[in-house]
Amino acid sequence: MDYKKYENNILERVGEKRYKHMLRVAQSAKMLAQIHKEDVEKAELAGYLHDCAKLKNKEDYPRLCQEFGLSLSQDMKKAPAIIHGFLGAKLAEKLYEIKDIDVLNAISYHTTGRENMSTLEKIIFLADYIEPKRDFPQAKQAREIAKVNLDKAMFYVLDENIKNLIELKNYIALDTIKARNYYLEKNE
Repeated sequence: MDYKKYENNILERVGEKRYKHMLRVAQSAKMLAQIHKEDVEKAELAGYLHDCAKLKNKEDYPRLCQEFGLSLSQDMKKAPAIIHGFLGAKLAEKLYEIKDIDVLNAISYHTTGRENMSTLEKIIFLADYIEPKRDFPQAKQAREIAKVNLDKAMFYVLDENIKNLIELKNYIALDTIKARNYYLEKNE
């Protein structure tokens, strides 16, 4: 995929470290798409754009949310770290002219997850967790599970994310809880 048409705009917004992460997620998404017979180009694009609104200047969030018509849900207000996914989908649609709803949803829900995700949505959610620079034990385990079964990997990662959020005493978005329970039941 040719990233050049997006590169300068995104690099300026997210910074070099985040940009390199986005490239690694795109490659992980491509790998998972190939394994699971998903559209590789869409997976690579969604993986590349997933953090396009993870701003290095946090004070820009209120202005951009207003400018791009993102009204903040209760979960977004309580857990601001999830805003960038939903704002990213708005930016991808309006700035980068992405019209594919599956790509936009994959960007939106790559942090929280949700019930009954499409294959592409699961791939992006997981690719963000398993990209090569993530070398903690849970990422390594998730990487192996994701190569075999996306639904089992979803449960594993959601469960680990929730454990981490509880340990940190952070707010947990309702979509994340519902997604975890959905994939628990789906894997029974």
